[in-house]
Amino acid sequence: MRLTLRSWRRFRLRPINPLSYLWSKAFLTSRFMLYSLFWINLLGTVYGYYWYSGQLIDTAKEKPWWMLILVPDSPTGSLLFTFALLYMLIDSHRKSRGQEAEQRARIGGHLRSIIEAMACVASFKYGIWAVSIILADIYLGSAANWIDGMLSLSHLGMAVEALLFARFFRLTPRALAVGACWVFASDIVDYGYGIYPSLSRVLTDELSTVAILTYLLSAITVFLFLWISRKNCKAKA
Repeated sequence: MRLTLRSWRRFRLRPINPLSYLWSKAFLTSRFMLYSLFWINLLGTVYGYYWYSGQLIDTAKEKPWWMLILVPDSPTGSLLFTFALLYMLIDSHRKSRGQEAEQRARIGGHLRSIIEAMACVASFKYGIWAVSIILADIYLGSAANWIDGMLSLSHLGMAVEALLFARFFRLTPRALAVGACWVFASDIVDYGYGIYPSLSRVLTDELSTVAILTYLLSAITVFLFLWISRKNCKAKA
């Protein structure tokens, strides 16, 4: 009886909190989740570039060609996140084949770190920006519709996945510096050369305020992921 009791204490199953499991490493880095998010981000990227197609055509006609890459904000973020997930899928398959952990860790090298940092910064920044713009537009009197709801949910998802996966990425200071340069360059071109995303008339009248808040959001985003990066380093130390 004593042995049975000890065995029970040692091997009994502990209750699992469903909510905590949803953001656990075991769940988020499972192949099911990685493949699901990979295709969601890839399809969202395709739709996003289609959404920006008209503005891309207008920019190509009226602005220097190099500005084209800075026109699609959210699609670029989701595209980078798609690549980051692809790296994780490659890691997962290499792990299943029994290859060395050190080799897996070096897949992609510095380029991978830059892609992961840019993916987090761009996805979070433009995810929060889009939701904020939609809510501000509705607050100022514009009628809400199903497209607003769809865009809000998808962009909120971008911001959430950036926060959830940041702990699995190598967010080095140099890589985050590249991400910072990207979002600030996008802000400068958007509001300095007039290629910002389409806004309603109500928000266009408040363009200077939108620009200031966008710059502020970029700064907050960069500092947020710098903090997450340092926290990750301390946790691994």
